[in-house]
Amino acid sequence: MSILRTHFQLPGQVSVYHGKVRDVYNIDNKYLVMVASDRISAFDVILPRPIPYKGQVLNQIAAKFLKSCVDICPNWFIESPDPNVAIGKICEPIRIEMVIRGYLTGHAWRTYKSGLRTLCGVTLPEGLKEHDKLPTPIITPAAKAAEGHDEDISREDILAQGIVSQKDYETMERYTYDLFDRGTEMAAERGLILVDTKYEFGFYNGQVTLMDEIHTPDSSRYFYAEGYEARQANGEPQKQLSKEFVREWLIANNFQGKEGQTVPEMSDEWVETITGRYIELYELLLGRKFQRTENDNVLERVEGNILKALEKLR
Repeated sequence: MSILRTHFQLPGQVSVYHGKVRDVYNIDNKYLVMVASDRISAFDVILPRPIPYKGQVLNQIAAKFLKSCVDICPNWFIESPDPNVAIGKICEPIRIEMVIRGYLTGHAWRTYKSGLRTLCGVTLPEGLKEHDKLPTPIITPAAKAAEGHDEDISREDILAQGIVSQKDYETMERYTYDLFDRGTEMAAERGLILVDTKYEFGFYNGQVTLMDEIHTPDSSRYFYAEGYEARQANGEPQKQLSKEFVREWLIANNFQGKEGQTVPEMSDEWVETITGRYIELYELLLGRKFQRTENDNVLERVEGNILKALEKLR
């Protein structure tokens, strides 16, 4: 049984928000309970079939990395009482995603290939190939949309629109570079390259605070380090672990989230393949065997573990 959607009524529950992947419960306007479902999204569209164990993979990877970066910046995370659940402090969100890229891949490559040489106000050098390492990592922010696609935005426009103060934006920039450095180091220890990722920040007691998941396959892209240089030299596709393979499958099946397009049907075999890729990344990143949780009464288990945690917190 996969977690497609939860409908809990928790003690102190003020509201619930069903995001693309997570169901987020506000408790007493003090804590957030994030349930990582098995939903999968691409091109800002939730695909119709859940991916078994995906939520567990995302939640456990995120918990590991959030714990590993508390020396870099404050973050929202308190504890993970269940394989699919994270509980943390409520922050006032800053409506900007800090996307950082170390390589010319994905959206950045599609922009570059179209002939443009500026992305979010950052000028890219001539003569680059897909998946080339950039001279230095670049930040290409995205303005978070209430609905639909997030939009590229430059540092200059963020400050001009007063979305956040220059001081706070500079803090977000510094945290983003430092977190990316840490993620890069941890990936390298496991034989992987952290290609690009995103971080979300908010304010907690007036302080810029890291929110949400970090360094998971939904928010990040990884290449295998072994053979990277040879594949680039030979013009071969990079071997990667990320959600990009799902996007590529959708594109090959004529779907990019545009109006009038229909999500292609996902076979049982394809769903199993996606599960396998997520588990592979978990085992590579964390260096331990993935333990599949018992899935027969998964919602009962999740709710029970949340209730126990809240009883101690409240």
